[in-house]
Amino acid sequence: MQKCKWLWLMFCSFAVLVSAGFTFYKPVYQLYRIKEARIHFKSEAPLELIEAGSTKLKGLIRTEDQTFAFSVANTSFEGFNSALQREHFNENYMESTRFPNCTFSGKIIEPIDFTKDGLYTVRAKGKLAVHGVDVERIIKATLTIKGNTVSVQSEFIVPLQDHNITIPKIVNQKIAEEINVTIDATLLPQN
Repeated sequence: MQKCKWLWLMFCSFAVLVSAGFTFYKPVYQLYRIKEARIHFKSEAPLELIEAGSTKLKGLIRTEDQTFAFSVANTSFEGFNSALQREHFNENYMESTRFPNCTFSGKIIEPIDFTKDGLYTVRAKGKLAVHGVDVERIIKATLTIKGNTVSVQSEFIVPLQDHNITIPKIVNQKIAEEINVTIDATLLPQN
C-alpha cells in the first residue's frame, strides 16, 4: 500500500511539472526587418505613363502579434520621365515637405506559423497614410517563409481621391486617378 501511495505521489508530481512546463512555456517570437526591398508605382493615364520606384522601403514584422509597419520617403522615388515630373510629384501632389513619408501599419489577419517554411496568402489590415491622410485598408499579400527569410509581395491600387490628392484639369489626361503599387521585400530576423 505504501508503494502505491509513493507511485501515486510521483505520478502527481510529474503531472504537475509537465503541466507547469506547458503552461509557462512561451514560444520564441521574432522581429523581422527589411533587408532589401523595392516599391514601384505606375500611373497609366490616356496620354502618359508615369512610373517610379524606390529601394528605400523600410519595415518590420513582429511575429508575436503579427503586426507590421512599413514606410517609404516620397523623395526617394526615382525613374520619372523627367526631372520636372519628379519635382511636380514631390511639390504639387505629394507635398513631400509637409508629408515626407507614405506608411502602412497594422496586423496580418490570417494566422501564420513563422517557424514553418511555406507560401501564405494573407490580408494585411491597417492604416495606409499617403499625403497626410490615413485610410483603413485591407491589402492582400503573399508571404514566403524559407529558413530565416520572409519575402513579401503585394500589388494594390491607391485612389488619389482617398488621400486628398487633386489633379488639375490641365493635366487630368496625363495622371491616372488610381495608382498601381507593387511591393517586393525581403525581411530577415533582427539581431
